[in-house]
Amino acid sequence: MLVELRAENYAVIDHAIASFGPGLNLLTGETGAGKSILVDALALLMGGKSSADVVRHGADKAVVSCVFESTSGAEAILETNGIDSEGAEIILRREVLSGGKGRVFVNNQPATVAVLKQLAPELALVHAQTETLQSFDQAQQRILLDRFGGISTETAEAAYERWRIAQEKLSNLLQGEQDRLRMVDLWSYQRKEIETANLHPGEDEALETEKRVLANAEKLYAAAMGAFDQLYESGTSAEAAIRGAMKNVEELARYDSRFAESAQQLASARAVIDDVAETLRDYAEGINASPERLAEIEDRLALLDRLKRKYGKSVAEVIAFGEDAARRLSEVEDRDEILKKLRAEVEQASTAFRAAASALTAERKAAAAKLAKLAEAQINSLAMKVKFEVKVSQGEQESAWSPAGWDEVEYLIATNAGEPLKPLVEIASGGELSRVMLALKVAVEETSAKSRKKPTPRTLVFDEIDIGIGGRAAEAVGQKLKALGRAQQVLCVTHLPQIAAFADQHLVVEKREDHGRTKTQIRVLDDRARMHEIARMLSGARVTDTSLQHAAQMIAASR
Repeated sequence: MLVELRAENYAVIDHAIASFGPGLNLLTGETGAGKSILVDALALLMGGKSSADVVRHGADKAVVSCVFESTSGAEAILETNGIDSEGAEIILRREVLSGGKGRVFVNNQPATVAVLKQLAPELALVHAQTETLQSFDQAQQRILLDRFGGISTETAEAAYERWRIAQEKLSNLLQGEQDRLRMVDLWSYQRKEIETANLHPGEDEALETEKRVLANAEKLYAAAMGAFDQLYESGTSAEAAIRGAMKNVEELARYDSRFAESAQQLASARAVIDDVAETLRDYAEGINASPERLAEIEDRLALLDRLKRKYGKSVAEVIAFGEDAARRLSEVEDRDEILKKLRAEVEQASTAFRAAASALTAERKAAAAKLAKLAEAQINSLAMKVKFEVKVSQGEQESAWSPAGWDEVEYLIATNAGEPLKPLVEIASGGELSRVMLALKVAVEETSAKSRKKPTPRTLVFDEIDIGIGGRAAEAVGQKLKALGRAQQVLCVTHLPQIAAFADQHLVVEKREDHGRTKTQIRVLDDRARMHEIARMLSGARVTDTSLQHAAQMIAASR
């Protein structure tokens, strides 16, 4: 149940708080006072689309918030999204900045609009004033029927997705055959060119090093041998100098132990010099100043550069490109086998979808008969005499397939005796349309409540669904809303006193001017104030004794 709704700097509302109770909550007030704006604010908290236009002129941001009694389903959604619960209540808040951006909070913790949309079915169902037959298309009519029948489309959705993916793969393989054949020649050439080169990862770097050595063979030989002579070979080499010094230090060590470590250090240095000298000598002897090998390396590097310009930045990328070309060729060569496998997958997925869609059709036809009977009774209880039918047509051709099956659902009605049934969209009377929409929703919601062990806690919101009706029809609508309020909380914006008389709780929305700005106030009416408000709705701005008596009679009759 919705406990409280707040709006701050939202549209024409500066600051307003509305408290609600169980049963039928009715909001009345002068046109333009902000009644429907409150419904829009609640719709925003249920995940509706936001806009910077809702920010009150001169304000930095609009803030709307509400408090709902929690449900087990809502608690599970919060846990799934990592949001802590707040005991028996759920607090929703949404901020819309003047720049268009916004923030969402659930139980004062940052959240997303997606979380609000997940919570909405557990908390409130808003039927806004802007809901028209244009939005009540066949998809919406099917959704309403599925809700009435408790019909799940999960199996069909999964089967449809498998079929769609398999069909897409098959179509991609079949289309562009000429382009594919032209590409075969290119892939063949590319694979052959790369395979013929017999590439090895990193060989270009090794060849570059070898090329530098060969191109500077004489310089390298001279440098290596010069260093070898200085370290080891010549009479004045470092090795000879250290060897002479070692003899003297060893002689010192015989008489003074402090020089023993110095002698060891000199021995180590001599060993290092011997190792380096040997390395230099081996390197010099290994230098092969071969012009033929240099030319061979340069040709190989030229080939690698050409391949890298065409197929990748490195030898490894060129090798990968060749492997990819080979894979594509393999796929083309195995095309017949792949086609056979894909066609089998499509057929299997198609069979599974047909089975799931057929099961949905059967469920919908059974639910359609029940909904038609209940809706017809509900409509006729609203001062109408109609025939009503819910038509379910299955379109087995693939063009009609969807995640929800293959059915087209259409609501047909005849509002006058002797007339043929026609689609609901062809109804011209706004009053008739309002009553039909209310009756449909009442039939669905009452059935949904009965299908549960406990009445659904969802709050139902109707924004001026009584447009275009009056008199006996308005009284029938009030009775219907009152009956619906016995099992669920109902919020309704109305201009009709015949409906307002049925309220369990009556709230009036008023606006006044203060320092040149419009301010909105929401009051819960006591019995006396409620009678005056209904009298105002009956007679206009001037409340008379007659209108007060009439209002009192209406309230008494509603009980």
